[in-house]
Amino acid sequence: KLSLMNSIRLRRHAISIVPQSRRVLLRPFIPAEMSRIRTMMERVFVRSEESVGEELAKVWQDFEFRHRNLGAVLLENYERVQKQVPWAAPVSDQRKLLLGALFSGEYALESAAIFNPSIVAHPDQRGVAPGAVRFVMSLRATGEGHISSIEFRTGMIDAGGNISMDSVSPYVSAAEIVANPSFQKRQFQMKLLELGLLQEDAQAVLAPLGDIFSLAELTQIMAQVRQKTEPKTHDFRRALDCIQWLADSNYEQHFPETLAFSERIVFPFSPNETNGIEDARFVRFREDDGSVMYYATYTAYNGRSILPQLIETLDFAKFRILTLSGARVQNKGMALFPRRVGGRYAMLSRFDDENLFLMYSQSPYEWTDPQLILRPSAMWESVKIGNCGSPIETDAGWLVLTHGVGPMRKYCIGAVLLDREDPTQVIGRLHEPLLAPEGADREGYVPNVVYSCGSMVHGRELILPFAVSDLASTIISVSLDELLAKLTCGASAR
Repeated sequence: KLSLMNSIRLRRHAISIVPQSRRVLLRPFIPAEMSRIRTMMERVFVRSEESVGEELAKVWQDFEFRHRNLGAVLLENYERVQKQVPWAAPVSDQRKLLLGALFSGEYALESAAIFNPSIVAHPDQRGVAPGAVRFVMSLRATGEGHISSIEFRTGMIDAGGNISMDSVSPYVSAAEIVANPSFQKRQFQMKLLELGLLQEDAQAVLAPLGDIFSLAELTQIMAQVRQKTEPKTHDFRRALDCIQWLADSNYEQHFPETLAFSERIVFPFSPNETNGIEDARFVRFREDDGSVMYYATYTAYNGRSILPQLIETLDFAKFRILTLSGARVQNKGMALFPRRVGGRYAMLSRFDDENLFLMYSQSPYEWTDPQLILRPSAMWESVKIGNCGSPIETDAGWLVLTHGVGPMRKYCIGAVLLDREDPTQVIGRLHEPLLAPEGADREGYVPNVVYSCGSMVHGRELILPFAVSDLASTIISVSLDELLAKLTCGASAR
């Protein structure tokens, strides 16, 4: 389907990614009160072994076909509460499984929405035909309680620009959390300094540790410091609490490499993420030596405050989750450039929740000194502007898709062009939206919104996945030559 927007041809593909309530993740369901846990357990232990077997058979009949490893997950959830077992005798395997089921529940990851996609070239391009590219798409999935997680889809763009999506598995799996992750001391020091907590108490914990240290080493040092320090002042407790918070916020998780991408779910884990992982902007980053790392900035939300975080992965099977530091690591919508610019990392941000800024750094984890590059101009972006993913390098400059919020909180997608050598210089800007919510695209979980978290260029087309009113997602292709011509033909800079 071809259409025109701002005199630029758009091709909408017959792809619709819609919420599927049948895709459910098995999660722990454990009451906070110890007394309730024990009471629930007692209701299982008073049953005979035969009765336990009958009840477990019902669970298997109802749920086995919905999960790939039902028994393993139930046993894991039993282990979470086994210290509360009111029973001296050995517990049979089937009783453990029934207890595990009692403390488990299904969560429909995308029952409310699947939206805000980003797209990057797949790390494995083996067997791909000439002129084609395999891709990975990340999506924000939202379920009960508005808790958001990251899902993945894969597909192919052929030499003619036609797009096909791979089939989606009916199963989903949470990652295995690495029990003893490693940390960089400098990152801890920078974040504590930013919070005003790099004082004597924090130094006493960090000083004995190496430049790279493990969680086990940190836990041991913290225990020693707690034991030695008297009196335990408010500042001491606050410093140790913050160090523990940092450790909890920086973690690693792994999926089996054989698991389909659509089964891999990055679900909230740290205290910062209790209400969701929002709007991951993935980028394929190429270092000066040719090595590649996939990064994603995202927003961690705990129901009260937001925290910009970073994901890094080589293969979408092993993920490191990291806390960003710096005085201007604030608000939503940070997006990393796909390579160094002038020898430094570069990042777009909207730390003031209104304008678009550019930051440089010698590290992808530390960000300060934002430079204002773009303010709202047209009425369709008069409330605020932000990016729709990482900049894309073209011969004409850095292409940045933007989102603008205008009257009635209507979200549109626009575009700007930044100078390749000095991205603080805006050399082109669309004065009308590239894409606006119209017709059925206006209706959804949050009406009147089109939004994207990342695009890619294939041949002479811009492949733009976008969300329809925070409900579902689709893809359009845009003529790159027409878009660049529009941006460079008499467009004002600011």
